[in-house]
Amino acid sequence: MADEAIFRPQGSLTMHEATRYQAEGRARAAAGDCTIDLSEVSDADSATLALLFDWQRTARAAGHRLKVCNLPAGLKSLANLYGVSALLSDSEVASNN
Repeated sequence: MADEAIFRPQGSLTMHEATRYQAEGRARAAAGDCTIDLSEVSDADSATLALLFDWQRTARAAGHRLKVCNLPAGLKSLANLYGVSALLSDSEVASNN
């Protein structure tokens, strides 16, 4: 994925703020291979997981790949708790943590 777009949401990506990123993430996922870099996300919750799955579905429907990197530790724990971490693995989750 050498020419993929990189999308870096910033700040809080919780239930109250997630919808402001939804359309941009969908557009990027539909346009081509995309990396979602969560290194600048300060707060994440189940809404963040929902966004990642939404973008994943959009990318797959368009025939593109989605990579998620720098998943916050709390979000990893939440994904494990909900039993959905394997679904994120399908998105080529990477972590520098």
